Amino acid sequence: MKKTFLGMAALAIGVAGNALADGASDRAIWVDQMLKIVAPVVTNLEAGTLRANIPRRDGNKTAPFTELEAFGRVMTGFAPWFELPDDDTPEGRLRAAWRPRLLRAIGNAVDPQSPDFLVFAAKDPVRERQPLVDAAFFAQGLLRARKGVWERLPEKTRRQTIDALVSSRATQPWESNWLLFAGEIEAFLLEVTGSCDTNRLRMGVDKFAHEWYVGDGYYSDGPHLAFDGYNSFVIHPMFWEIAQTMAKHGIKYGKGYMELERKRLRRLADLQERMISPEGTFPMAGRSICYRFGALQGLALAATLGPDFHPASDGAIRSAMTAVLQRQTHPRNFRPDGWLEIGFNGAQPVLAESYIGYGSVYLCTAFFLPLTLPPDAPFWTAKEEPWTCKAGWEGQPVRIDHAFREPRKRPKK
Repeated sequence: MKKTFLGMAALAIGVAGNALADGASDRAIWVDQMLKIVAPVVTNLEAGTLRANIPRRDGNKTAPFTELEAFGRVMTGFAPWFELPDDDTPEGRLRAAWRPRLLRAIGNAVDPQSPDFLVFAAKDPVRERQPLVDAAFFAQGLLRARKGVWERLPEKTRRQTIDALVSSRATQPWESNWLLFAGEIEAFLLEVTGSCDTNRLRMGVDKFAHEWYVGDGYYSDGPHLAFDGYNSFVIHPMFWEIAQTMAKHGIKYGKGYMELERKRLRRLADLQERMISPEGTFPMAGRSICYRFGALQGLALAATLGPDFHPASDGAIRSAMTAVLQRQTHPRNFRPDGWLEIGFNGAQPVLAESYIGYGSVYLCTAFFLPLTLPPDAPFWTAKEEPWTCKAGWEGQPVRIDHAFREPRKRPKK
């Protein structure tokens, strides 16, 4: 296993080392770092050794679910890459090598006979609700990779996956972003089975659409506003995907919610691009900062969806995100055995809340969503250019900023 991975890593490094121009060289860096991050999780789960080998953090209250935390979060950013073909390019050959590994890993994750069968439903779903969170990230990855991953799984694995996700219904979410975890799972089940628990599907989007939007692209996390990364970690991406699924299946307000969220996500993406400093850093603010550049998932999603979802240029966004990526993939962020350290930019366990463990930090992979786009997409072919904060501090012309305001009324069907 180790030899195989090292061969793949060497190929990725070779891709990144080529003298390519602008977006092509940036993309090679992104692929290389993504594989470096996900490799310990995927290779161990494929081998049935994830539970045995993943590090543990003393005092982590979600420790019984570390394996699901790690893999669910890897899925949300890694699985979408496989929507692209296994073509005869260096990157395509990497996909061809990693796709069967991911499929085998999923098989082990949902097979009750596997030593790495993951806990999707806790024995006490009232006191131990964490599996709902990471079951939702797992479902999100599959929803984003319907053709490249889900449809390539064996029928047995698909049945076991559905059973595992249905079992999460025993857990009632908290009145916060957790409502969207339940909704994301139901959106996936609706997409692949044609049916779902409609109440769980929409209870989150209804709340965030009408009660918990506070303005200028930001939602409160439940009744109270928290200035942290959860608008980007969870709220905007899952709101969008649930609304999109509702619209696709003709559920009332789905299309209206999509248009509502497009405008709000556009503003969040604008603010996130503006907050990236000339040096490629972003604010260390709020809880869960150990998820690192996963805090930019909102910008990553907007960049993937296209220019209707963000006002900055593709070249500026890609350049800013690449600068962040290179800062936060410094070797200090990895343990000697390859697992991610707990911290923001290195081993900084003092920054970790009690729910942060060696599995949860893998939410950073959500950053890699633009790799869903093919190499000839404008995001990757646009010329490198300074992002807003970099250009502004260098005295170059920049876009003026305006708050985003909208009427608070129920959207049309």
